[in-house]
Amino acid sequence: MKQNLLLTITSLLSILLLIFHLADDIVRGFEPGKVSNLIAVPICVLWLYATLVLAGRRSSYIIILLLSLLGMLVPVIHMMGRGVGAGSRIAGSHGAFFFVWTLLAVGVTSLFSVILSLQGLWNLPWRRRR
Repeated sequence: MKQNLLLTITSLLSILLLIFHLADDIVRGFEPGKVSNLIAVPICVLWLYATLVLAGRRSSYIIILLLSLLGMLVPVIHMMGRGVGAGSRIAGSHGAFFFVWTLLAVGVTSLFSVILSLQGLWNLPWRRRR
């Protein structure tokens, strides 16, 4: 399978999973559900634009790399402190499996996107030929 196609698929999955996860955070009360949460919209639009419109370009790889690194922070932030284990308030709640599953899936797809974007950057020619 082509590397660009894999990067497109994993980036789209990361975007979708992050939106699911943010919605779940809001529903559970981890996030306030205010206008400040709408900052995720332009971030996801930029990620989507880099994935679909700028595909294969250096700028696409850099944007996807940076936003995938940001996506990798989501599981880290949730796992810090009390985390999502037995001692947390998520443990006994309805839908806890989906919450934790999206958290782990975001980490996996984001890390894979980081690897693929680094590989794409590495394979690009760094000088333009005249």
